[in-house]
Amino acid sequence: MTAAFTPRSGHPVARAVACVHEALDGVVDAPVWSLDAAEAGAALLDLTAEIARLHELRLRVAAQAQAVDVGAAVGATSTANWWAHEARLTRLEAHRLMRLARALDTPRHDPVREALAAGRVHLDQAQVVVDAVDELPADLVDEDTRLRAEEFLLGQARHHDAIALRRLGKRLIEVIAPEHADAVEAARLEREEAAARAAARLTMTDDGHGKTHGRFTIPTHHAAMLRTALLAIAAPKHQHAVNGAGAAERRPGPERMGQAFCEYVERYPADRLPDAGGVAATIVVTMPLDSLLGGLRAAQLATGETISAAEARRLACEAGIVPAVLDGRGQPLDVGRTRRLFTKAQRIAMALRDGGCTAEGCDWPPGLCHGHHVIPWHLGGDTSLANGRLLCPRHHARAHDPAYETRPLPGGKIAFHRRC
Repeated sequence: MTAAFTPRSGHPVARAVACVHEALDGVVDAPVWSLDAAEAGAALLDLTAEIARLHELRLRVAAQAQAVDVGAAVGATSTANWWAHEARLTRLEAHRLMRLARALDTPRHDPVREALAAGRVHLDQAQVVVDAVDELPADLVDEDTRLRAEEFLLGQARHHDAIALRRLGKRLIEVIAPEHADAVEAARLEREEAAARAAARLTMTDDGHGKTHGRFTIPTHHAAMLRTALLAIAAPKHQHAVNGAGAAERRPGPERMGQAFCEYVERYPADRLPDAGGVAATIVVTMPLDSLLGGLRAAQLATGETISAAEARRLACEAGIVPAVLDGRGQPLDVGRTRRLFTKAQRIAMALRDGGCTAEGCDWPPGLCHGHHVIPWHLGGDTSLANGRLLCPRHHARAHDPAYETRPLPGGKIAFHRRC
């Protein structure tokens, strides 16, 4: 039996905490073996809902604790840091909870706070709803629309866990402002892809015992390409080992090694991989015709991931993919073969002629550049030296981004300018 708990004040919250403490003391030694299936299930669900209600009360008190600067008397740098130290939480967890407490303390998120207080949503679901609504673009969504979006997600929380709810939250704009959905998704995907490219890393360490250990961070669609290749290699029908694509040029530092890994994934020849399930291990990118011609609507990989239209156009120009182009009704117009790439002889000639990336101020060497069609292949441009130039991956992506235009410079270089 634990010691009696005395409320620290006469406030209703303090008295409620004392009641909870006393009630839990009463069952601390209670056997649960006598619960039958129906009783155990009902108790488990009820406890889950009550814990959610306690989470809401804790967050409400946390917001007030920050408002009155709890911890200042002992020199704590923040209420969250004081909370982490006194309650033995990690600082990461304490600050995460405090951010959510501040969000739920604002009137705009009253529906989420009320749902959590009623036990209708769990803490992680509440976090997902708040994040999804706060990420809606302010220039396209007013407060009434935000409220509808929040109510929609709270309704979906009755049927989905936090992971599924987060997926719905990413497509929330399609529900509340479908006329802006394509542009918003394109901007979001391009931001995520740019951040993923900037965060690309690859490190490898030889442990001296015949094994090399590594860590990497790469964009999701590059991971999908790698996953497809690895699944093909591991297939039971695989009859022979597949050698690497050749020794890659060494580049120091994890950042450049990460970029090199992305290049390896993009440029590994698909015909070097065994068939999986009777078909070649090839990524299929599905895109509307208007996206291929410069539109914003996202493209989709056969493995389920979405990529921006600009990234799809770049991949269609360079990487070993099969493009599936759809008309306005979603019917396939063309499921073509892998896009025509420059031959080895043409690449050598371009390397001699261009000396590396032809973007102004870029120093990437020829072996790390893509062969780019000046007039896009899908618009009738041929695969020839006259219609080709070398661009590094970053400038190749920019060449297929409709937000940029190019201007020729003396000496064969080009300059990029953002369109007004």
